[in-house]
Amino acid sequence: MLIFHLFHKIGTFFLICVAGLAILGYWLAPQEQLRPADAIVAISGDQGLRFEKAIELYEEGWGDYLIFSGAADDPSSPSNAAVMKQLAIADGISPDVIFVDETSRNTKENARHVAEIIASEEIRSYILVTSPYHQRRASIEFDRVVDESVVQINYSAKDENWRRSRWWVTPRGWYLTLTEATKIAISGAQDLVGGDSRPIQLSEAL
Repeated sequence: MLIFHLFHKIGTFFLICVAGLAILGYWLAPQEQLRPADAIVAISGDQGLRFEKAIELYEEGWGDYLIFSGAADDPSSPSNAAVMKQLAIADGISPDVIFVDETSRNTKENARHVAEIIASEEIRSYILVTSPYHQRRASIEFDRVVDESVVQINYSAKDENWRRSRWWVTPRGWYLTLTEATKIAISGAQDLVGGDSRPIQLSEAL
């Protein structure tokens, strides 16, 4: 009986751990029901999966405009946002519906600079596209600086190297998950002690 109880406790502990890991994965990667929006925002990163998802959503009619955000990895090269714009144009999308932020080097800057575009163009809703493990942090940063009246819809691109239901099965999954969780904690702490997170109101651009 003692052995049975021991194995029962070990099994229960194991199930609790697995459930906790799964909850963390689902929390990091919010995925909302798609609905039409004024714009689709793609943050540069990964191997182009975010861009591809944004184009797919645009071509399916989920958004009227595209916003690409991201500086160049190499300062002497075109920005990631500019490259995404050119690829979109090559895919047959009119440049008139594309806005770019070419200076952002991190998620905070992505949010701040895209918020400025959203305000200046009077965009009322947007679909935020990034990698699943990055979705929660991006959502938090955008919520801090985009006018609260603007609707945000979270919809991440698929990433074969990270799945929210089983991210813990690979070393890369652990790295990405712990890195994101740590960055969210640090960002939250910085916000508590006072940071530049004042929302950019739509009226500021008028």
